[in-house]
Amino acid sequence: MTYPDKLICDQDFYQHISVNLDKFDIQKHERAGIERAAVAITVVEVAHGTDIYGLERYEKWRSEAALVLTIRASRLKKHSGQWAFPGGRMDKDETPEEAALRELSEEVGLKLDLESVIGRLDDFTTRSGFVISPVVIWGGAAANLTPSPAEVESIHRIPVREFMRKDAPILHGNNESKNPILLMPVGNSWIAAPTAAMIYQFREVAIFGKNTRVAHFEQPYFAWN
Repeated sequence: MTYPDKLICDQDFYQHISVNLDKFDIQKHERAGIERAAVAITVVEVAHGTDIYGLERYEKWRSEAALVLTIRASRLKKHSGQWAFPGGRMDKDETPEEAALRELSEEVGLKLDLESVIGRLDDFTTRSGFVISPVVIWGGAAANLTPSPAEVESIHRIPVREFMRKDAPILHGNNESKNPILLMPVGNSWIAAPTAAMIYQFREVAIFGKNTRVAHFEQPYFAWN
């Protein structure tokens, strides 16, 4: 597997992932009666925030590319305290791109327009009853991210390099499905599907240029409700 030696949030990296996403034929899930949602997979610089290790470790790579993830607020009725991309239900007549940009603004205070959208990944149908459309967005420096207290406990800029680890992904068998649960290691912990499945597909498609599918991967039981 090859990818740019320097995962820097610059025009070369933008072009690299843009070309790969343009070539990718996304798979949509059209299911009557299921809620539609969109999430923002946003590429930004590490420099302006604190990642999972603390900024000091990445001081020499201040412009390295990272993805914006959040820990959901503990007061939420569903999926509280879990890792997530900014995102949520699509309003009536919204496109996935419009919904992802709106949620990005509402949850972390990053206001971008449609020109910032690079592409899409496959829809993912969750056990909790949503079809999620992941939208890949270019956020650049994104100097000031502010969590919405009602929805977000904390914001994290996790370097893309972290998702290239040799121990990723982690696959666990389970008694609920023939398909394994997918986890992505991060720091000394891990992120679970569906978020982990989207991270993994971003890595495989946008970075490596592969046609990797992830919709079949299972989610841990705590993510079902």
